[in-house]
Amino acid sequence: MLLPVRSIAVSAAVFCFFAIGIIGSIGDLSPYTCCKRALWGATVAYLAAGVAVKAINAILTQAIIASQIKKREQPGDRKN
Repeated sequence: MLLPVRSIAVSAAVFCFFAIGIIGSIGDLSPYTCCKRALWGATVAYLAAGVAVKAINAILTQAIIASQIKKREQPGDRKN
């Protein structure tokens, strides 16, 4: 089964947004700086997670196709 790209990417972005925001707050940065960095981090996380999930889906698709081809090429399944 293929993975949902947008759902995983949004979850990663939200997690990174809050993680970077909290880390910036602990580091005594101004709220504006924390927000700006958190938005950039969330954007990068969204794009990276989207690319990663698409790559995983491509690998899974190729594995499913290879499995189906292997099943059809088994010697016992041929009718001549």
